[in-house]
Amino acid sequence: MSFRDLRNFTEMMRALGYPRLISMENFHAPNFMLVAEVLLWLVKRYEPQTDIPPDVETEQDRVFFIKAVAQFMATKAHIKLNTKKLYQADGYAVKELLKVTSVLYGAMNTKGVERADVSEEDSSKFKFDLGSKIADLKAARQLASEITSKGASLYDLLGKEVELREARTESIARPLEINEAEKMMKIAIDCVLEQVQKTKDMLNNVALDEANLEAKIEKRKLELERSQKRLQTLQSVRPAFMDEYEKIEEQLQKQYSSYLEKFRNLTYLEQLLDDHRRTEQEMFEEAANMLRLMQNRLKEEEQHLLKSGSYAWVFPRSLPEQNLAFLNIGKQKQSSAPTAVSDSIACRERRCNTNRHCS
Repeated sequence: MSFRDLRNFTEMMRALGYPRLISMENFHAPNFMLVAEVLLWLVKRYEPQTDIPPDVETEQDRVFFIKAVAQFMATKAHIKLNTKKLYQADGYAVKELLKVTSVLYGAMNTKGVERADVSEEDSSKFKFDLGSKIADLKAARQLASEITSKGASLYDLLGKEVELREARTESIARPLEINEAEKMMKIAIDCVLEQVQKTKDMLNNVALDEANLEAKIEKRKLELERSQKRLQTLQSVRPAFMDEYEKIEEQLQKQYSSYLEKFRNLTYLEQLLDDHRRTEQEMFEEAANMLRLMQNRLKEEEQHLLKSGSYAWVFPRSLPEQNLAFLNIGKQKQSSAPTAVSDSIACRERRCNTNRHCS
């Protein structure tokens, strides 16, 4: 976890309209409830109609929740999430959350949506209004299809109007015959009487059907009572392997606790090792730079002395003690450093001693 990732995550969540204020101090310690709430909000923001259970009270519920979110993001958004880091719910989970928030934030910037500070009540109201309009949208689609079909049928009927107009005119102009009308009325009466008789027969059969249904209901009730008694019997009997199962379950819980503790310790030690290596690398680079600077300085001074022909400069008195200390550190860090510096120092010391004896 880095400060930049945490800052980017908080800024993106604020820009996306997350109702809760996320502080940078929330992820210094494991906070699974906050991570679960953020994941559920991001999933709902990506797909409002998704159905992921928000229950995270027990360990099994948390594992199921993390797996469901990871599977949803992999199938819908093609985003691969590390479930172990999400389950840790600390700074390492922020990097995984950034994968989802970056996609949503980029989509919002691409579409050019104007962002504003919207309260939680307004956002929930907007979602509620959107859900209430879904039924109206389905009804509108159904009415549009019915209008299209009715219009097509009306167009076909209007196309036949030319032929039907002549037949209708002939039928209206033709005189009414009493015998034919009486015959048609008798046929219609016979059809109605036949339908009445069928209805009476159906009403008579309703009583028989009701008796059959009651017999079936009684039979089902008896089967239900027998099944309930059998279930109570099975629940009262303790299985033979239940004691062993409980012991193994306790051992599994202990092993899981031990594994979780060792995993956290391993992660912490890896982080300390990375910090220690980074510090050593910085110290090594600083000592190498100081050694390079001292070498360049000594070469320049040596060239200057050779050009001037004066040997009054004394190296041990003019060289600061702090620079000599860095020089010694650089010699210890780099075993393969050149020996030109040591040779030049010995030469200067011999020249200074010669000048003193001559004076």
